[in-house]
Amino acid sequence: MIMRKALVVGIDYYENISQLTGCVNDAYAVKQVLDRHGDGTKNFDVDIEIATSSAQTICRKDLKNKVEELFKDQCDIALFYFSGHGYIENTGGYLITSDCKDGDDGLPMNDLLQIVNKSQARNKVIVLDCCHAGIMGKLSPQEDKSILTEGTTILTASSENQYAVEEGGNGVFTNLFIDAMNGSVANLVGDITPGSIYAHIDQSLGAWEQRPIFKTNVRSFITLRKVQPPISLSDLKKLTELFPKKGEEIKLDPSFEPTSDNPNKDNTAKFEILQKYNRINLVVPVGAEHMYFAAIENKSCKLTILGEHYWNLITKDRI
Repeated sequence: MIMRKALVVGIDYYENISQLTGCVNDAYAVKQVLDRHGDGTKNFDVDIEIATSSAQTICRKDLKNKVEELFKDQCDIALFYFSGHGYIENTGGYLITSDCKDGDDGLPMNDLLQIVNKSQARNKVIVLDCCHAGIMGKLSPQEDKSILTEGTTILTASSENQYAVEEGGNGVFTNLFIDAMNGSVANLVGDITPGSIYAHIDQSLGAWEQRPIFKTNVRSFITLRKVQPPISLSDLKKLTELFPKKGEEIKLDPSFEPTSDNPNKDNTAKFEILQKYNRINLVVPVGAEHMYFAAIENKSCKLTILGEHYWNLITKDRI
């Protein structure tokens, strides 16, 4: 049985420092997207902890206990998400809980790092949407290196010297994280990985905005969520049938086009799949603007660089 656990924390209420407004919303949105794959099957078992008022708070000790509980098992993936205040000083970074009076009385990110680094979980993922989160992984602000045990990935909303921004009641970083998890970064078999999520967030934020930080020590990327792929696996695997050699072109003619005067059943079936490949940038027409004209004008089509990549994966039995 594959075990995937997630602890999702959102803190809007603080007893002694400024309140926040979007962290609980972010936590609920992250829980929802983690809970199920795109087809509705179970993904993560999610424990959500929120602080909304004096009647519902999260103290430092409770947060630490929850983190220790998350990472103590030998599960396949343990994921920790935090949205709230963050703090940094010369001793390191801190996750600020409802009971904090000063920044350094929160949960030290060094404590979190030690818990994660000692964890027996095969994969550990930390996602932090708080100010100064980029220091996560460093033993101190003075050091220019991070120490991560194998299987650990850290994704943060901003660098150690930056603030995390909210817009419209939600964190900018978390909105992009949710967008990525909903499928905007999925590959052609529907997999969403930490690397693809980071690339999406990185490309979406400009040089003058908060800069997300990505740190990892893994042998291969894990899949955080699966969504409906843009093409069926059976059709995708026909790539090597239609292109027996990677660099060759497929010669087309009007018989491939079903609306032509003399369509051929076998050719139109092939052309239907080739058009699917064209829509997802695996195949392009040669000498014509569209696949239709390539067929009508007796042109050809060929694999794109992306098409060659998936041709290699299919040939090597990687998908």
